[in-house]
Amino acid sequence: MRSRIILALACAIASAVLGAAAAFETRATKLQAIKTLGIVSAIGEEMSLTQAGLTGLGNTAQSLSISAWGLDELIVQQATKLLSGRFRVQPVSYRRAAFAAVRDSAVAPVNLLRSDPFEELVRSDVTPQGLDAYLVITRARSKLGNGRNVEGVGLAEYRTLLADYGLIHALYEVRIIDGKAFDVIEKRAAAPLDNTGTVRIAGPSGPVDETLGGSASSERLRAAVADLITRSLPVTLGDMHLIDSQ
Repeated sequence: MRSRIILALACAIASAVLGAAAAFETRATKLQAIKTLGIVSAIGEEMSLTQAGLTGLGNTAQSLSISAWGLDELIVQQATKLLSGRFRVQPVSYRRAAFAAVRDSAVAPVNLLRSDPFEELVRSDVTPQGLDAYLVITRARSKLGNGRNVEGVGLAEYRTLLADYGLIHALYEVRIIDGKAFDVIEKRAAAPLDNTGTVRIAGPSGPVDETLGGSASSERLRAAVADLITRSLPVTLGDMHLIDSQ
């Protein structure tokens, strides 16, 4: 009886390993077949202002317009530059607001068969159709301090009894969506750049310099957010095997 159980477990493990290997091979094959690529960026045109920690309980996050910052245009420009060495990147048109409106999207690289709202959006809202694949960059979400959610671009203040800490964040995730079957080939959330700060979140972030202040219109704040994106995007695309690892 015991030997049968061991055999069954061994078969289950072998099946799982073979399945994972097959899925990896399928992703790799699909990525190698991509020649033409369109880029969609919809991190959003708002920046959240969040307070958390012992004295932040009960505070409601606020948001400010940052449409004048042109972050999505910056992302498309940088991604195009990074990817043009391997793909024929073609400009595409899309309703940015439709992509930015999707909330609570799942980042589950182990479940590529799960229905993804961006698949249908690429099919219905992006032109031209018919490219081999589309790179879609949208907001990601993380936990801050006492469990409060933060997402996308934001300025967060974390308070304790002894001190206050501030950080900016640019949380995003990247998908490669097949341009014919409209399924997700690969997706990944941008990882932290260092993790040396006092308050840490699962994505590109950095401590707020005192000279930045809290103004959403500050050019220095915009530059700091842009820096997070420009430093993290090559790493993320490298992790997805779309460019050489940085």
